[in-house]
Amino acid sequence: MASPAKRIIVTGGSGQVGQHVIATLLSHGHDVLNLDIAPLPPSLSSKVHTLRTDLTDSGQVHSALTSRFHPACPFDPATEPLNQIPDAVIHLAGYPRGMIVPDGEMYRVNTLASYNVIEAACRLGVKKILVASTVCVYGPPYAEGDMDLPCFPVDEEVDTNPMDVYAISKVCVEKTARGFARRFASFGVDIYVFRIAAVIPPGEYERFFTSWRADPRDHKAVGWSYTDAQDFGKMCHLAVLKDGLGFQIFNATNDDITVETRGSTATAFLKQASPSVPFTREMGETEAPLTNRKVKELLGFQQDHSWRMYVA
Repeated sequence: MASPAKRIIVTGGSGQVGQHVIATLLSHGHDVLNLDIAPLPPSLSSKVHTLRTDLTDSGQVHSALTSRFHPACPFDPATEPLNQIPDAVIHLAGYPRGMIVPDGEMYRVNTLASYNVIEAACRLGVKKILVASTVCVYGPPYAEGDMDLPCFPVDEEVDTNPMDVYAISKVCVEKTARGFARRFASFGVDIYVFRIAAVIPPGEYERFFTSWRADPRDHKAVGWSYTDAQDFGKMCHLAVLKDGLGFQIFNATNDDITVETRGSTATAFLKQASPSVPFTREMGETEAPLTNRKVKELLGFQQDHSWRMYVA
């Protein structure tokens, strides 16, 4: 049975991750409006309108979340009423790492834009809000020097104690989402946060794994885990359809460790690469250290794109 179509606003949909999220949503029949300062590529711009929006301006955000999805002349209130509230907001916009702008500006944009989107969505009565975070909140990716992960596997209950400003901004975003979810729980608002790992878009697997295979131990900062861009779009679709979970955090990662384990196991590799890191449970033979068990159990996610499908 086909899933019911939803009206969904995506922020930052023109970015690398956002384009694949939008493409997946369209493939399931959803109606999408993109809020961004950059245009979509022609393959998507013919199907999805981009409303140029400064998300750090709360007035623009509030207006954009009540916007019509499609330009028309004149507008037809029968097909798209004025002030119609979207079924879901997927907030992907923001700086995806440090060293793009100065740290203070990155922190300002990431936290303020997220606050504005979450607050406006909650006050307007949007029932489903998805927020992009990062596995960098666990610490190692942009730490000052070599840093171990706190344990294996890393699930969503692990303490988040990063030192870099990018990850700190995302911890703040997560706390903001949690607070608003609690505040608006009686209104039936669900807010799901996705901690995204190193994103691999279609056609990029060989490039990533050429580097990662040179010496797998050198890549413990990314937790030997990854997020397929198309599979992340699938997670967003499943999350839009799954109601009633309140506030949740999910590791938005794929199933497999990024190391070839033929004749061995993920556990054996990790014990050699990070001998001082404790294990909290028995891991699957090829399980990613940043485990996606929760998103599989609560949202029913099953990956479509293992790296082994694309790397010789």
